[in-house]
Amino acid sequence: MRSALPLAVTAVALVAAGCGGGTSDATADGKIAVVASTNVWGSVAAAVGGDDVSVRSLIDDPSADPHSYADKPEDATLLTDADVVVYNGGGYDDFFTKLVDAAGADAKQVVAYDESGLPEGENEHVWYDLDTVRKVADRVAAELGAVDPDNKDTYAANADAFDARLDEVATKADAITDGKVVATEPVAKYLLDAAGLTDVTPPEFAEAIEEETDPPIAAVADTMDLVSGKQVVALVNNDQTETNVTGQLNDAAKTAGVPIVNVSETLPPGVTDYVEWMTNQVDALATAVA
Repeated sequence: MRSALPLAVTAVALVAAGCGGGTSDATADGKIAVVASTNVWGSVAAAVGGDDVSVRSLIDDPSADPHSYADKPEDATLLTDADVVVYNGGGYDDFFTKLVDAAGADAKQVVAYDESGLPEGENEHVWYDLDTVRKVADRVAAELGAVDPDNKDTYAANADAFDARLDEVATKADAITDGKVVATEPVAKYLLDAAGLTDVTPPEFAEAIEEETDPPIAAVADTMDLVSGKQVVALVNNDQTETNVTGQLNDAAKTAGVPIVNVSETLPPGVTDYVEWMTNQVDALATAVA
């Protein structure tokens, strides 16, 4: 399991101490300040909070690899003034947990992995688990309502509307034809499960890529054979984690005529809506396996 680079906790603590009760950019407009680890969870919070919240996501660069995030001094400022924080947990964004602890803020915390109910050590990419995302939206609504009781009914209604849109995505995923796929990294595991698609990537290959080490030669060969031999209906490619080996897999898929479905760990350029993003990925999977 990969996690972000460790942050300099001492430096963050000093910055946080210097912030005091100052007003950050996220609170300058008088709205509830929500800080998320990535723009995926930030988009969920924004959908639930609507016009009454100001959401800042520490990782919002579509070309960035969240596992390599290095904290900035302004991150501590944002977290010190946050009313609600939303992050993934499960070992995925440990940098954020450390930032929250170092900032010493009294913000209400929504941790997606905890909401999932999964035991420790399971696949941490729970933003691809629609049930977990629904639970996060509902929890965000509850926490916003606790901060702002006058608008709690609005937050609950926004969460209900968001949940209904998630149900539509789940229905589309369930309608996808069953098949086997190879994945460059098990990022979209839960979405593949919902779609009835079986990831047949050799475990040694998947584990090595996720841990950013070189896969065993035999595992690479076996994975290449699955793609080159068209034994799978699609290659599911995490386009934010590119290595020589994953590049070769993509080339092999193109040569063999195996469809490539790109997935990511943050919202792609031009997309700010979680449901829109997930719908696009479900549609791509459906087209690939049709």
